[in-house]
Amino acid sequence: MTAEAVQAQGLARMRRLATGLLLLMAALFVVAKLLEPGRPALGFVAAFAEAAMVGAIADWFAVTALFRHPLGLPIPHTAIIPANKERIGNNLASFLEQNFMSYDVVHGELSRIDFTGAAAQWLAHPGNARAVAQEVSSAVPVLLRMANDKDAADVLGQALEGAMRNVKLAPLLSRLLSVLAAGRQHHVLLENLLRLVADALERHRPYIRQKVHDHSPRWLPKAIDEKFYERLMAGVQSTLDDMQGEDSEWRARFQSATEELIANLATSDEYEQKLRGLLDSTLGHPMFRSYMGQVWDDIRQRLLADTSKPDSRIAAHLEQALLALGSALARNPAVQHKLNAWIRTFAADTIVAKRVLIVDLVRRVIHSWDTDTLTRKLELHVGRDLQYIRINGTLVGGMVGLLLHAVGLLF
Repeated sequence: MTAEAVQAQGLARMRRLATGLLLLMAALFVVAKLLEPGRPALGFVAAFAEAAMVGAIADWFAVTALFRHPLGLPIPHTAIIPANKERIGNNLASFLEQNFMSYDVVHGELSRIDFTGAAAQWLAHPGNARAVAQEVSSAVPVLLRMANDKDAADVLGQALEGAMRNVKLAPLLSRLLSVLAAGRQHHVLLENLLRLVADALERHRPYIRQKVHDHSPRWLPKAIDEKFYERLMAGVQSTLDDMQGEDSEWRARFQSATEELIANLATSDEYEQKLRGLLDSTLGHPMFRSYMGQVWDDIRQRLLADTSKPDSRIAAHLEQALLALGSALARNPAVQHKLNAWIRTFAADTIVAKRVLIVDLVRRVIHSWDTDTLTRKLELHVGRDLQYIRINGTLVGGMVGLLLHAVGLLF
């Protein structure tokens, strides 16, 4: 049974109850009046029933007048909803726009949702990560075959070029760096680079010693030359050790330089122009295009061969990457907070920017409904509750009649 059918059943049941109460009061009034001679107490019953009927009929008229003409009579100011369909649509759309689709309201509602936390928890489940990986890997052959077609490739290339033309590279890079900085991943990267440099120096000590000796004056004693080499390597190693210290001046400078770079990338047109020029010159170079064509053909063949296997390495690596992503997000509240803030801001900006279209859709849908449809939908949604007005009117009217009858007996 549909929701509309359930609503219709509830409305019919409440109507029968309210109407039955009115008929009960009418019967009670008749019986009380017939038996009232010689029985003064029945006057209270008759007064209660009489006033209850008045209240019930008055409220029936009020409720019915919202949706149609009572008894089909064209009484002024009845059938209020059908007569004001256009105005109702406009007012409802305006109410939605002003009270539900403002930036503060939308952003406030989105702030209750932990997008990245939910995504991290979902991705951390192996079954979910595997399902996503399989879906993505199964789509790879379709995309590759499409890209193999020259016309499709040209269209994709033009679309990519147009999309890249509208992308602000520097602010995008700034956001990526700020995510790394929020989780102190840039310090992890620095530590890895320093370890690589230290390992490279240790492995190439003989080569460095030979280079120092080759560039030393011939007249310089070998012992002094060796001493210079040892002090040079000790100084470099000491500097690397200082840079790896958590509270070192090098770390503070690195942090300051990172923050300055993030700020400049986000605001400076000069950085955007340099990145744009570098990208355009690279992508437009004939040698780069030829090389990329060869690389792409080789990659495409390898990908097609791998994704056709049941034990695809791409799907396995993608699954592990998704699991690692979910685990990394779950362990890093700072990155979660940053990503949540971006998602909420982006979603709120998008919804508010499109609210005119959304509100206009509501207005056009209501205007497209015929009068009977609008009346039926509104009555199904609120009509059941409105029947309580009839019931309450019956009981309240009876109590007022009872009170008035009692007061009348006192005078």
